[in-house]
Amino acid sequence: MTDTEAMEWGLPEDVAAVREALIAWYEADHREFPWRRTDDPYEILVSEVMSQQTQLERVVTAWEDFLERWPTTADLADADRADVVGFWTDHSLGYNNRAKYLHEAAQQVETEYDGSFPETPDELQELMGVGPYTANAVASFAFNAGDAVVDTNVKRVCYRAFDIPDDDGAFEEAASDLMPDGRSRVWNNAIMELGGIACGQTPRCDEARCPWRAWCSAYETGDFTAPDVPTQPSFDGSRRQFRGRVIATLREYDELELDTLGHRIRVDYTPEGQHGREWLTGLLADLADDGLVAVEERDGGTVARLQR
Repeated sequence: MTDTEAMEWGLPEDVAAVREALIAWYEADHREFPWRRTDDPYEILVSEVMSQQTQLERVVTAWEDFLERWPTTADLADADRADVVGFWTDHSLGYNNRAKYLHEAAQQVETEYDGSFPETPDELQELMGVGPYTANAVASFAFNAGDAVVDTNVKRVCYRAFDIPDDDGAFEEAASDLMPDGRSRVWNNAIMELGGIACGQTPRCDEARCPWRAWCSAYETGDFTAPDVPTQPSFDGSRRQFRGRVIATLREYDELELDTLGHRIRVDYTPEGQHGREWLTGLLADLADDGLVAVEERDGGTVARLQR
């Protein structure tokens, strides 16, 4: 990158010093999540899927338990999908279709890739449920072959430090310009750590010894505004919560008639009420579309069971 390009994006002229400072800061001290100690693509994929919209500290136990039960893609591919989805529900990981997609991705690795993971972001996106962000993270952390990761933390850091405009294209280009060639593993870990530890919603510049204070516009001006971040809707009372309750209840019983299931997942269920048959039928239809639940009409009634 030329000095002209750096100045266009608000990046300092001495980008090499910026890079070296961040990597040195990260390597000197960072949070010791277990998936940061492995380059196994399967273990990293599990961590990335579990971490979506979930605090990392909550993921550690679930990740360790999951890999103890299904330590390889072959083990996961051979598992009963209902057991995988049930694990997801038991550990309150949300969005049970992620468990389904992870199970299907393991089957793809075994049947289509002979047990070996694809290594590039484009190839990894061929796996079920693996979008651009997750594919790039796995390519970076498993194979050191990824592009610059651009998540909420990275956007906030770039916006505050270098006045990058609040625009996805601008963030992607700036993040790419910042990342040193061939070092996606350490760089993407480091810049996300910076956003999570030093440059959170409430900045801790001095306390966390932010390595970019010498270049940071926000540190110089005291203006720590950040790009708008969508608010995660409350879990309590949400469709996500009741989807999880449906899965958990159907794991306990082979199958249940519609009203029986309704009464078991919420105390205010009334067949003709606001949260009655119509509401529950819609919930089951969503789960059926995700391949998690089978719904059958039998003897004049509706019966639900887990999809095997």
